[in-house]
Amino acid sequence: MNDDLFRIEEGFWLNGAEHFRTYLEERCLLAFPQASEMHGVFDREAVAATATPSNRWRDLTMSERQVLDLGETAILSYRAAVSRADGERYRALVSSAYVRRGEGWRLAFHQHSPLA
Repeated sequence: MNDDLFRIEEGFWLNGAEHFRTYLEERCLLAFPQASEMHGVFDREAVAATATPSNRWRDLTMSERQVLDLGETAILSYRAAVSRADGERYRALVSSAYVRRGEGWRLAFHQHSPLA
């Protein structure tokens, strides 16, 4: 299970809108404290629309990976080090909550705490 969840999680950083449509709950709570980012409950299509080629990430490293398995829910936490398409580096402590549905795991919550 852990490897599957982190594979899905990695796809939210590196893949395009179709990954979001496949693995997001119909509504997802996002908490990004950076200026002009998303905060609140958004529908799947609104979030998928943000996954454009010009703002995709690359060179992702996830360290200190943790999983809290609650049966039909799982919470991930990890440190992310990644680069934007323009080369800008970004580091954050990240948490995500997934729910198990008939078709598999779906992301219901995602939060970033940027690191200096």
